[in-house]
Amino acid sequence: MLKRILSIAGKPGLYELVSQGKNMLIVEALETKKRTPAYAHERVISLADIAMFTEDGEVPLVDVFCTIKEKYNAEKVGLNSKSSNQELFDFFAEILPNFDRNRVYPTDVKKLVNWYNILVSAGKTDLMVKQSEGEGSEE
Repeated sequence: MLKRILSIAGKPGLYELVSQGKNMLIVEALETKKRTPAYAHERVISLADIAMFTEDGEVPLVDVFCTIKEKYNAEKVGLNSKSSNQELFDFFAEILPNFDRNRVYPTDVKKLVNWYNILVSAGKTDLMVKQSEGEGSEE
C-alpha cells in the first residue's frame, strides 16, 4: 500500500515516511534519497488517502496507479509538465473513462503522472496493489 508514501504541500516530489518524532515526521525524498523533517504545521498527506473524482463517486489513487501500471507494464508514462491539457485528458480518459470532467483539472492529471513516474523511478511499483473491499476500514 501507498500509506507510507507522502506528499508535502509546497515541496516538490514524493517522500517516504521513515520515522515519527514528537512534533515532526522524518521523511526521505524518493528522488534524491535525502532525509528531512516534516513538521506538524506542514500539510502532509498519504497517497493512500487521495482519490480521483468520477461521475459515480471517487476511485482511490492506488487503483488509478494500478491501472496505469497494467497499461504501461510498470514503465514511465511519456507525458510531462509540458504536455497540453488535451493530451493529459486523453491519457486520463484511457485510464479512468468515467472521470468527472468538471472536477478533475489538468493540474491534477499532471500531478498524477508526475507521482506515478517518481514511483516507477524509485522502484516502488510493488506498492501499487488495488485495494480490496476489506482493507478500506483500517481507521
